[in-house]
Amino acid sequence: MSKRDYYEVLGIGRDASEREVKKAYKRLAMKFHPDRNPGDEEAEASFKEVKEAYEILTDANKKAAYDQFGHAGVDPNRGGGGHGGAGDFGDIFGDVFGDIFGGGRRGGGQRQAARGSDLRYNLELSLEEAVRGLSKELRIPTLASCDTCDGSGAKKGTSATTCGTCHGQGQVQMRQGFFAVQQACPTCHGRGKIIKDPCKKCHGEGRVEKSKTLSVKIPAGVDTGDRIRLSGEGEAGEFGAPPGDLYVQVTVREHNIFVRDGNNLYCEVPISFSKAALGGEIEVPTLDGKVNLKIPAESQTGRMFRLRGKGVKSVRSHAVGDLLCKVVMETPVNLNEKQKELLREFEATLTGESKKHSPKAEGFFDGVKKFFHDLNS
Repeated sequence: MSKRDYYEVLGIGRDASEREVKKAYKRLAMKFHPDRNPGDEEAEASFKEVKEAYEILTDANKKAAYDQFGHAGVDPNRGGGGHGGAGDFGDIFGDVFGDIFGGGRRGGGQRQAARGSDLRYNLELSLEEAVRGLSKELRIPTLASCDTCDGSGAKKGTSATTCGTCHGQGQVQMRQGFFAVQQACPTCHGRGKIIKDPCKKCHGEGRVEKSKTLSVKIPAGVDTGDRIRLSGEGEAGEFGAPPGDLYVQVTVREHNIFVRDGNNLYCEVPISFSKAALGGEIEVPTLDGKVNLKIPAESQTGRMFRLRGKGVKSVRSHAVGDLLCKVVMETPVNLNEKQKELLREFEATLTGESKKHSPKAEGFFDGVKKFFHDLNS
């Protein structure tokens, strides 16, 4: 049976570049390789044909001889080519893909012992605690370095030995068909060392479960969402590796009087009708105690008063916020008959003088009348 034209075998033109030859070979070799087609004689024959074409067309001298004399110019009996076996594919695979993936095999390395995990502790504070700051004792469950083996995992007086499977490299090479795959050593799990006589306390892990108590200083002015980092107070690392960190996550509980917004505090203060109308002084709460607030006569409900420097000191600067007090007029309840009669008399004195005594109400109702007039016109 006569051989097919090599260019036809690879499905390329005679002016194809070397890169195009390699690309065509890569596609067909993976398609027909015996490892992917076990027991398929036609696929094996096709693979040998593709491999032979590739070997000829990627060799400058052989390619020139083939282009001039055809198959006679590269007779395998004279060393010009040859089918070769599927077992040689690994070497050609490296040649084909070297220029695409950078070539060369990278040696594996021993897996480094892992740094300890970071821990998070959720700390809930009252507003007073957050504003003033304090020291807080925290009890943290964690993994600590074993004090019996000093974190090595080996029984006291012994040490880990080099893994005989990977010879201390931490990785082994597994061959899957024409692929060579590096993976963590199954014997030492990538560490490169084996503990033959493990510590009885930690069972060779180098770490034990333990709770520790830490005194944490909470700076004045912290707020919900702030995070305090304690370096090296997380879990111990593997086999003497550095520990992780501890992050204290702050949440401030809602207060029954104050609402915090940044460095400012807000509160609502109820005042009586007479106090709003006649003015006077009222006591308002602050985080430092009570202070007197002067209410001007004829103050309307919802009016805001600012008490400077009575807010929160910033945790990041020396700035101090303010306390904003909103006065809310409270309607009297549970009136006796005499009180009701006095209010009726007072209301009667206002008749006909609404613009003078209630300008907002008068303006509102004038606006309502105009609205309905325009609507009906």
